[in-house]
Amino acid sequence: MIVVTPDIAIGEHEIKYDFVRSSGPGGQNVNKVSSAVQLRFDVNSNASLPAEVKNRLRKLAGKKLSTDGILIIQASRFKHQEKNRQDAVERLVHLIRQATVKPKKRVKTKPSRRAKQRRLESKRHRSRLKQNRRGVKDTDC
Repeated sequence: MIVVTPDIAIGEHEIKYDFVRSSGPGGQNVNKVSSAVQLRFDVNSNASLPAEVKNRLRKLAGKKLSTDGILIIQASRFKHQEKNRQDAVERLVHLIRQATVKPKKRVKTKPSRRAKQRRLESKRHRSRLKQNRRGVKDTDC
C-alpha cells in the first residue's frame, strides 16, 4: 500500500509499470537497458479516491491523462530502473496530494471609489503629458 494521505491509500495492484529504453546519454548501455519507467494509473476505475479528488486530478494531469482516463507518468531522470520507479511513484503521490487540496473560493471585489479616482487622475496626467509633447502649430503663414 502506498499511503498518499491519512485518508487515501493506493494499492500496488492499481499501478502498472512499463519499462522502456531511456533517451539521452548513457554510453553503450543506452541501447541495451530499459531503465526508464512508464507508470500507469487508472483514475476512472480507482475506488480509493473520492470523486472530487478524481475531478481535480484530471484537471491537474493535463496531457499526462489519456482519453481512457489512464494517468501516464514517464520517469527517466536516473540511470537505475528502481530509482526511476520510485521517482514515478513519488510524482504520482505528489500529484494526488495536490488534487486533495480544495481550491479557495474566489471572493469578488470591486475597486474602491478612491482607487477609481487615482486611476482616472493618472490617465488625465498621462494625457496632459502627451498633449504637451505635441508640436505647436504655426498659423501665421
